[in-house]
Amino acid sequence: MSHYEPPIHWSDYEDIALKLYEKFGDDFGEGKIYRVRFTDLLDWVLQLPGFEGKREDCNEGHLEMIQSSWVYEWRDNQK
Repeated sequence: MSHYEPPIHWSDYEDIALKLYEKFGDDFGEGKIYRVRFTDLLDWVLQLPGFEGKREDCNEGHLEMIQSSWVYEWRDNQK
């Protein structure tokens, strides 16, 4: 039986952050996450498994929230 994961959309910041952390792990610390170009972040999110948002539905606010959620996810895993 496979575990069903609902599709991820732009406003699912914590889900996206978790997937980014799973993908990049501790290679990306807080400083590095905040220096990621939004164009790169946008491409990475679009490539995540289960992500169903569209490029044209993304905006800077979404990317800022994803970035800060990713930092919190990274911090939570440093304990």
